[in-house]
Amino acid sequence: MGYTIINRDTWDRKEYFEHYLSSVPCTYSMTIKLDITNIKQKRLKLYPTMLYLLTTTVNKHEQFRMALNNQDELILYTDMEPCYTVFHKETETFSNIWTSYSKNYETFCHRYEEDMERYGGIKRFMAKPNVPENNFTVSMIPWTTFDAFNLNVSNFKYLSPIFTIGKYVDENGHIYLPLAVQVHHAVCDGFHVCSFINDLQSQINTI
Repeated sequence: MGYTIINRDTWDRKEYFEHYLSSVPCTYSMTIKLDITNIKQKRLKLYPTMLYLLTTTVNKHEQFRMALNNQDELILYTDMEPCYTVFHKETETFSNIWTSYSKNYETFCHRYEEDMERYGGIKRFMAKPNVPENNFTVSMIPWTTFDAFNLNVSNFKYLSPIFTIGKYVDENGHIYLPLAVQVHHAVCDGFHVCSFINDLQSQINTI
């Protein structure tokens, strides 16, 4: 896990960062419908594929890799790891599992399958131990689709993105997947979210 420390005094976003972190603490979310027709046509497994694509895209965008460390320093992680939910039908609860990212799609999916086999049946909040600091969270709620989704996080020093995936729908021959993206305005503006979403859709189209 590598990172660099951002010098807030010389940072271009200093004024915006301080405003949205302290003066007017602000997070926001955007919900979009991703066209996942290509994924479904290729019969790829949806959840690990989306985890791979989300992580690939997160690691390309600095605004999605920022955090405050224990010394209250603003840091930029070199890369991020996905931490995601799995559902337990018996108890109607969920667990969190993380999988080490690889740029190679097949390698990542193999690691995902190994983690699911080893930790998927463990019914506790954090099923896989030793969650790395450089993680971001993904939740899957496949029981309904949605046009909007919002989380309320009271810790305004939590800068990492949060992703929520819903149930996909078939519309006029295309398959759309709702994705809610929650970010902190101190490090991420609307332009950056749109850039991320456009990049993610491009990754989906060409996988």
